[in-house]
Amino acid sequence: MNDPTTHRLSDRRILITGAARGIGAALARRLHERGARLALAGLEPELLESVAASCGDAPWRHCDIADRAGVEATVDDLAAELGGLDVIVANAGIAAQWPVLDGDPEVLETTLRVNVLGTYHTLRAAGRHISHPHGYALAIASLAAAVHAPLLGAYSASKAAVEALGDTLRIELRHTGAKVGVAYFAELDTEMTRRGFGTRAAAAMGGHQGTFTGVTPLRAGVDALERGITRRSRRVYAPRWVGPVLVAPGVAQRVVEKVVRSRLPTALEIARSERPPFTTEQP
Repeated sequence: MNDPTTHRLSDRRILITGAARGIGAALARRLHERGARLALAGLEPELLESVAASCGDAPWRHCDIADRAGVEATVDDLAAELGGLDVIVANAGIAAQWPVLDGDPEVLETTLRVNVLGTYHTLRAAGRHISHPHGYALAIASLAAAVHAPLLGAYSASKAAVEALGDTLRIELRHTGAKVGVAYFAELDTEMTRRGFGTRAAAAMGGHQGTFTGVTPLRAGVDALERGITRRSRRVYAPRWVGPVLVAPGVAQRVVEKVVRSRLPTALEIARSERPPFTTEQP
């Protein structure tokens, strides 16, 4: 029996940023299995080349999404190699622990430059290529866009902005027939999650491996992305409980505030002297 999902993804021309590892790499491999034609962009050439090789020698480019001119050249080059573009997955992003009052301002500035401006540069460059009735743009935000945890102020602010960009672009592209989705994930089992929550301050907050909601298998995120790209969905999320949270984020916010209240002073004290690196080393 033919898999209808595979049929609908076959020969779709898809560009993924942040494809060197984590969810970007896993998604690339999944979509290759489904017959999509892929192009990849990212910061880590050796890892990216390996992922591209596992995806039928897909074309790839080293690309810093914070560099607008570089993003424009990369997107145009890869779209030309694919003979056009049907889907852009704006996945590249970074995170770092950051308390609002005592955190290094450069952490916030860099996070916004990469996650917000980088996503904007990506969507802007790909916009003209996917502005057709089969086009789709997917901006990878996070549950942190809707529910804001302590020590993640920079990341939450950036992902809330990514959500806003995606929601606005959806309206502005509607007349072209293209659709736009925004993805929301809780903590997936990726190197980014392990690096981001592998701090002493996060551990002091409690929870599984220092995270706030526990770690979800990466496959759940990839499954959700595959469905979302196939259907050109407005919202993509994983695990399943994230959907109801997005409907009532105010309730979830109050729960987070209550749960962390007793442990927060200790975590903040640790975070004042702890300077963890970004989840992806920046140029």
